[in-house]
Amino acid sequence: MNTFLEIVANDIYHKLDKDLSETAVIFPNKRASLFFNEYLAQLSNSPIWAPAYLSISELFQQLSPLSLGDPIRLVCELHKVFIHQTDSEETLSDFYFWGELLISDFDDVDKNLVDPDQLFSNLKDLKVLMDDFDFLDEEQKKAIQQFFKTFSAEKQTELKDRFLSLWEQLNSIYHEFKQNIKALGIAYEGMLYREVLEQLDVENLPYKKLVFVGFNVLNEVEKELFHRLKEKEKALFYWDYDAFYTQNTQVKQEAGEFILRNLKLFPNELSKEYFNNFNLPKKIKYVAAFTENEQARYLPQWINDNLLENERENAVVLCNEGLLLPVLHSIPNKVQHLNVTMGFPLSQTPVYSFILAIIELQTQGYNTKTGRYLFQEVLSILNHPFTRKKSDFAHTLIENLTNSNRFYPTPAELQKDEFLQALFTPIQTQIELCKQLTFLIKEVAALYNEEEEEKLEAFTPLYKESLFKGYTLINRLHTLIESGELDVNLSVFTKLTERLLLSTKIPFHGEPAIGLQVMGVLETRNLDFKNLIMLSVNEGQLPKKGSETSFIPYNLRKAFGMTTLEHKNAVYAYYFYRLLQRAENITLVYNNTRNDQNEGEWSRFMLQLLIELPQPIEQFFLKSEQKPQLSQGITIPKTQTIIERLNALYNQSLGNKNTTFLSPSALNTYLDCRLKFYYRYVVGLIPPNEISPEIDSALFGSIFHEASELVYRYLSQRSPLITKEEISKLINEKQKIRQFVDKAFKDLLFHIKDTEKSEYNGTQLINASVIQSYITQLLKYDSQHTPFELIDTERFIQGEISVQTPNGDIKIKTGGYIDRMDRKEGVLRIIDYKTGTGSKILRDLDDLFDRDNASRPSHIFQTFLYSAVLCNQQKDKIAPAILYLRETTRDESPIIQLGKNKKEQIEINNFALLADQFNKKLHQLLEEIFDNHTPFDQTEFSEKCSYCDYKHLCLK
Repeated sequence: MNTFLEIVANDIYHKLDKDLSETAVIFPNKRASLFFNEYLAQLSNSPIWAPAYLSISELFQQLSPLSLGDPIRLVCELHKVFIHQTDSEETLSDFYFWGELLISDFDDVDKNLVDPDQLFSNLKDLKVLMDDFDFLDEEQKKAIQQFFKTFSAEKQTELKDRFLSLWEQLNSIYHEFKQNIKALGIAYEGMLYREVLEQLDVENLPYKKLVFVGFNVLNEVEKELFHRLKEKEKALFYWDYDAFYTQNTQVKQEAGEFILRNLKLFPNELSKEYFNNFNLPKKIKYVAAFTENEQARYLPQWINDNLLENERENAVVLCNEGLLLPVLHSIPNKVQHLNVTMGFPLSQTPVYSFILAIIELQTQGYNTKTGRYLFQEVLSILNHPFTRKKSDFAHTLIENLTNSNRFYPTPAELQKDEFLQALFTPIQTQIELCKQLTFLIKEVAALYNEEEEEKLEAFTPLYKESLFKGYTLINRLHTLIESGELDVNLSVFTKLTERLLLSTKIPFHGEPAIGLQVMGVLETRNLDFKNLIMLSVNEGQLPKKGSETSFIPYNLRKAFGMTTLEHKNAVYAYYFYRLLQRAENITLVYNNTRNDQNEGEWSRFMLQLLIELPQPIEQFFLKSEQKPQLSQGITIPKTQTIIERLNALYNQSLGNKNTTFLSPSALNTYLDCRLKFYYRYVVGLIPPNEISPEIDSALFGSIFHEASELVYRYLSQRSPLITKEEISKLINEKQKIRQFVDKAFKDLLFHIKDTEKSEYNGTQLINASVIQSYITQLLKYDSQHTPFELIDTERFIQGEISVQTPNGDIKIKTGGYIDRMDRKEGVLRIIDYKTGTGSKILRDLDDLFDRDNASRPSHIFQTFLYSAVLCNQQKDKIAPAILYLRETTRDESPIIQLGKNKKEQIEINNFALLADQFNKKLHQLLEEIFDNHTPFDQTEFSEKCSYCDYKHLCLK
């Protein structure tokens, strides 16, 4: 296969008599020059002068005294002009993002040599004078007439009025903007092109010959440049095409639209015999994949089947550049050399997340009024790998803040070393933020510079380059802000920084002329490969999806010969067909699954090729060879080691000081799921603490319990006898009740001293109000049942039980904390508060131990266990009770009732009558826990499994 560049190199070498010292070879981009130079060197046995290699943009920049302006500075300069011309008070922050759009329009105007005075003239005048516009053909006049219909008087709206008002100013804005930036010695690309053309002296160019290779669509500036050079015989033109899409008389191919125009204006230096490659034998495959990543996983198979010895003749082309990372990970070891033409996105390196995390920390994560940070933003930055590597205190800080639930830490709490001090110093302005960012990036970069050569990881050069890119970008913003050129608020600064980071790419370093080529569609211009695989050849990716965003309406763009969406589609069609024309083995892979990011359709170009190409095309579907892994039940047998572990934890007979008691929660857990009990109470797998400003049901209940304890301790400080008068007095002291609630929040949520002020967010304020209302409602309920004697709140009790096991009798302690104990009418009530709703009726005692019952009354089991313990310690009648706070508006007794139907249900005012029966079942349960044969196994799946802390271990 003779490539296009190889053919051109041979032709130039012989036509210019090997003297290329005063020749410039111009390509659409710089990529092709690397391959062209190698082909040229192979033609001579002795050293020769190489020509100058330039992209078309570099050629214009060489010929201009102006330099391309920084995009950010250009928008800032445009904003000044906009304010001057319109007397608008619009800030740069509001103007910035559509200012970029306006410069893009000006760029298109200049590159296509549009007369701005005519384009930007008042629309009404344009309509009146339209018949006098001799430069417009009938098709262009028709397009403008269509535009006027859209803006008819009957359809005027405020938005259209504003648009037309702006339109009237665009001409003045355009001219003043160009004048101002020209005085600064800078220009946008289209302006620079036009200025060069207007001042061009063809006779005094720095080159005798200019060779233009592989162009397709030409803007009007390029076209005029080519004309002038052609007239003076100073240019050679080499066009690449194929007869398949340029000479098809039956179908008009959009791929050949611009090439046919160029061939008429600037004849090709090469004869037609080189451009009939689609008729040569080709092996073409269409492959459908179910996902984007599945295409990357197919790549090793394609490489193993198709890789040629000369790896440079193979190419992987990504229509979706987001596939770069999975593709790089999929390249097999068989590939000796790899050349990646595409830049690696900065957004996929740690420096991107580091910069954005710092900005988020200093903007959304810091409250200037309270002088505190928000924990979520602090956690994000402390967990970042850069912070972890730079500070030894990062991990300790996370643990301390999490354990103390400090989700509003102060800067002083976080500034544990020099790096953290710089990181957690509050900033006030964008300049301070830029200084902080550049300092921190330099500090992180020093880590990689200090690493020894043998410890460097494969990605270290990439990370070092990404840090340099990030530093350069932030420093550039700093310079613009400091000079006053960029004046935006923090919100726009954040968006602008994120946009710049997203658009920045890190170039790969290597030898481009060897190895398997991985590239995007645009990088393939002028290059040819024998073996070719294209990934994500989907509609929306090729051609790229997106409408034309512009201040200049489509019909006027079309009428004045500016760039339209059809231009772009035709350009992509040419890239597609040109890349395929010399290839011998072609595989086109597409994603056939429809989702938010993908249409699920193959590219229109694939369909065209299938219909128009006379050669057969094979079609395949990728089929995953993955087999679903069925989860197996988990059973933990009671080995000797586990039995010894159980005894060490709970057997009081051993005299071990580290033994503990079995709480009602532990026993309920065993009844619900033996495996969960094993994870939590045998192995000791405690779910990690999570800090959150949100209040879950467990924390809500804990705060209520503490607040109610404070309330009743306050009521009973004079006398344990609680009276209606005392309660009524407190109900009227709403501020006093709120103080108790606030105290509970400080202890359990904020973890701050009583002297510090609580910082509530909106959700927390709602929760605090709900808890206060619950306490008030509880007080009102109790006031209707006074007097009663308050015995204690949050009292810890425990009792000892002798349990028979295969290894002998052991002693186990059970117990826990009782929410409230009071005495009323000679009965000791064991009251458990519940912030939810439920039943106080127990049908049968067996229900408490029925593990097959998904709705087992575990809440009643708790109060029964406490009552059983106290029966052995008290002579009073004991009544287990539950107070459902949402139901305190109903005047019902809290004492639990026993009975299978309403006629049989009675209140349990003397638990001693049930104690023996309950203790017998409790003994059976404990004997099962401490036997040597009942394994710790999974329970059947239920609703409880969905919110179990161990569901990821259980794999149900």
